Amino acid sequence: MSRRWVEGLAAGHPARPQTVACLRELLLRAATHELARRRGRLGAITGPEFDDLAQQAADDAVLAILDKLDDFKGLSRFTTWAYKFAVFEVSSKVARHAWRHHPPSSDSLVLQQAESPSWWPVETYEQREQLRILSDAIGQLTERQREVFVAIALNDVPIDELALQLGSNRNAIYKNLFDARRRLRALLADAGHPVVGAEVSAS
Repeated sequence: MSRRWVEGLAAGHPARPQTVACLRELLLRAATHELARRRGRLGAITGPEFDDLAQQAADDAVLAILDKLDDFKGLSRFTTWAYKFAVFEVSSKVARHAWRHHPPSSDSLVLQQAESPSWWPVETYEQREQLRILSDAIGQLTERQREVFVAIALNDVPIDELALQLGSNRNAIYKNLFDARRRLRALLADAGHPVVGAEVSAS
């Protein structure tokens, strides 16, 4: 079955138009399902706008697959390999939408995540004091450090999506996150609130 997909999608194959159409229909279903799963990050998007986002993701996934068809090594079913492109395109478009329509604010995100920041020893401080100290420290980061830290540590934006959104790359984003973490540790220590053993994970 995988071989028929690859052969049918090859340039010059007589059945290529029909195979591309079948692939797009398959990926449209995958994109719609993935968008529905991530609906919480889409805000008020429904109806035609939701459908258009799914169509865009499917179209872009098809183009990416045709461009990378030679990369398919047959280590999994072709459809399983192809689904990953649809998921990636959905992830990218959801991230762009979230950042375009709901740009993160360090203050609001700190308030949203205050209940259990994974990198903060909550039991050590009173809740309001945590918020004040953390918000003040985040406010003293550089604009890019703050943008990266808030997105990854507080808003759970995957690092690859963030790199795409910012027109950057994974290594540069890691460096920004590392610098932000180091700066926050120093600022909190200077304020008399050292964070011991704290880690900020990046997905």
